[in-house]
Amino acid sequence: MLWDFDGTLFNTYPALVKGFIHLSGKDLDPNEVLKWLKVNSKVAFQHYGIDENKRNEYIKLYNQYSFDSAPFEHLEEVLNIADDNFIVTHRDKESTLFLLEKFNLLHYFKVVVSVEEEGFDRKPHAASYKHVIKDYPIDLVIGDRELDLIPARELGIKTVAFENEAIDADFHLENYADFKTHVLPYL
Repeated sequence: MLWDFDGTLFNTYPALVKGFIHLSGKDLDPNEVLKWLKVNSKVAFQHYGIDENKRNEYIKLYNQYSFDSAPFEHLEEVLNIADDNFIVTHRDKESTLFLLEKFNLLHYFKVVVSVEEEGFDRKPHAASYKHVIKDYPIDLVIGDRELDLIPARELGIKTVAFENEAIDADFHLENYADFKTHVLPYL
């Protein structure tokens, strides 16, 4: 299984929202910010008129805020099902590995790809997914945003939308406790 990180493995959206509001320097509605970030950060930057040159500052801010983020409930049960798990994320590798190690989850993942650090175009570009599947078969991609699932569909891989009924996917989950009954029998 290939996983997105933020909002899929870990509930980092509170940290992403706090970092974004801090960056904006404005008193923004957290729910409204979350709505735009769930599309993608580039769209949120444009919507709120934040200069794209501030992206590195944003990354530092949300990484600082995310140190207290936790994995979603029942995640480990799903990680145990797969022979191999992989991560493709826009998050920097250092903070990704920190959170995985903090919760003793790193051993579940064969490969962790930090898209921009490793020179790939941001999702929904499929290059980072192709990088993984050249060495490993992927049966399922799990993400919480459309941009996580577009490359999978392009490559003919089944998809799971996590906590997002609004996006096109083969399966939709609101809780990983339902994976064994709502997804696994159909793979």
